[in-house]
Amino acid sequence: MARDMKLGWDVEALNKAYRQGYMAASMGMDKTRCPYRGEVVIAAWEAGWDDADHAVQRDRSGDDLFSRIA
Repeated sequence: MARDMKLGWDVEALNKAYRQGYMAASMGMDKTRCPYRGEVVIAAWEAGWDDADHAVQRDRSGDDLFSRIA
């Protein structure tokens, strides 16, 4: 398992933080409520939050593959 001992994070922790950030945004949680400490893990959580937020906005605007066909 890849682990950076100086920073205290590993790939699994980053993936978990990303998934939790994605889920948080999907449920409408504010971005300022990130439960993590440490810049790298916070960045992973925020990346998941941003991706879900963009997906929600895209779904609301009707901008999907099918709306662009025809």
